[in-house]
Amino acid sequence: MKQLTLWRNIFVMAAAISIASCSNDSEQEKPFTTDPVEQTKFFVCEASAETRGATIDTLFTEDDIEWFNVSTREIRFKKQDEQLLNKLMANYDKEKLEFHLGENVLFEVSRFVSDFDSRVFFDLVLYYSTIGDFSQDSGIPHYYLLDCYPQLSSFINDERTQANVKKNALQWEAFTKYLEGKGKLKK
Repeated sequence: MKQLTLWRNIFVMAAAISIASCSNDSEQEKPFTTDPVEQTKFFVCEASAETRGATIDTLFTEDDIEWFNVSTREIRFKKQDEQLLNKLMANYDKEKLEFHLGENVLFEVSRFVSDFDSRVFFDLVLYYSTIGDFSQDSGIPHYYLLDCYPQLSSFINDERTQANVKKNALQWEAFTKYLEGKGKLKK
């Protein structure tokens, strides 16, 4: 009888250890959240195979943003200076730009494009424009986050663009909530 009790105790202990180790192995990553957190930081960096795992060269952070207009999708930077443009121009032919919220990649932007770009994109772009009415802005260039480029109805209504709009919907919500929480959202 003692031997049966000993084997039962060994079985129970093995089962308990097995259950405990399974619960640790099945821990899931933190789910993507749309609520801004004080410790979370927003930043944008280059995204390419060469930079993965390397030191991240931050192109700009939330501290550089004066405001983001939800209606026009314009990003106004506090300093509309050549240093920012030079950083972005250095990434003109790179793969993508990553918009991060803390450790999470919020969304990827296909490219940095300008008024004179002849390429077509059906996904997010960071668009730099020097064309338009600058009478109110004293000649300040404008930056926009657009769903596609160029902004023609045939590209905006394209099924690839619309699929990417749907794919990025939660991330846009997180981005705008975060900027709103920081007092940087303009409607």
